Amino acid sequence: MSRQVIGVDESGKGDFFGPLVIASFYASDAELEGLTRLGVRDSKLISDNKLIQIDARLRTAYPHALVIIGPERYNQLYDRIKNLNRLLAWGHARAIENILDKHPADLAISDKFGNSALIENALMEKGRTIRLEQLVRGESILQVAAASILARAAFLREMKKLSDFYRVTLPRGASAGVDRIGAHLVNQYGPAVLDKIAKRHFKNYQRAVNPTLFK
Repeated sequence: MSRQVIGVDESGKGDFFGPLVIASFYASDAELEGLTRLGVRDSKLISDNKLIQIDARLRTAYPHALVIIGPERYNQLYDRIKNLNRLLAWGHARAIENILDKHPADLAISDKFGNSALIENALMEKGRTIRLEQLVRGESILQVAAASILARAAFLREMKKLSDFYRVTLPRGASAGVDRIGAHLVNQYGPAVLDKIAKRHFKNYQRAVNPTLFK
């Protein structure tokens, strides 16, 4: 009998700018061949243009859910939870719940980021139980790979909105180039702008607010 599987993955956890996005994707093992034909694989191996095309087809044809935690909400949650893995578990649980509200599933699989009990406990708080597996290189499972595509595409859309609003291309990651853009925005709008576009607990925050201290 074909399993009904929820794949879960996230995008943005290593990026100073932009949201944290968790995506869940629902498909049976009998549908794996169709996912392969669409070009589904680990999103890190797909160009942005191709990824956007695949994302559009996945969102049209398959049940899925997106939990988009914008920077302001992210900072509020992190200030309260004070642990990235617990915040991720909360988001993963919400994404799984949003699928389970409409579709029964045999198994949820996510890329491993911490103790799987964190997600299980977050689900149990809402009265949900499902067999859960966390795998290193979880994107080798096509349902997880599809979720990684949905998450990254949503992250890119949100980054474009922020970039367009502030009239600057917000870079990904947490590099020195990110620090320069952060300092530029602080100079233009004041430190409070980072609450709206960035994750405050990153070290980039202090380098953007006080760039002269790091020269």
